[in-house]
Amino acid sequence: MHLEILTPEKKIFEGEVSIATFPGADGSFQVMDHHAPLISLLKAGTVEYKGKEGAHQIAVTGGVVEVLKNKVILLADSVVA
Repeated sequence: MHLEILTPEKKIFEGEVSIATFPGADGSFQVMDHHAPLISLLKAGTVEYKGKEGAHQIAVTGGVVEVLKNKVILLADSVVA
């Protein structure tokens, strides 16, 4: 599936991943290929995703994630360095 991670300042990541885990407002959840459509608020926490280059983690302060037609867009408030 295609994942994009964006902040108001810049694009953090764009590429193909096999799985992604998000810190949902009501608890952590995972998205895999061909997941059902959804929109969810995110709380502060760690976003994890696995692509061809291996596993990655980034810390976000919150945001919104949308899953639609095998494309995942994460609009993060900000990314913690």
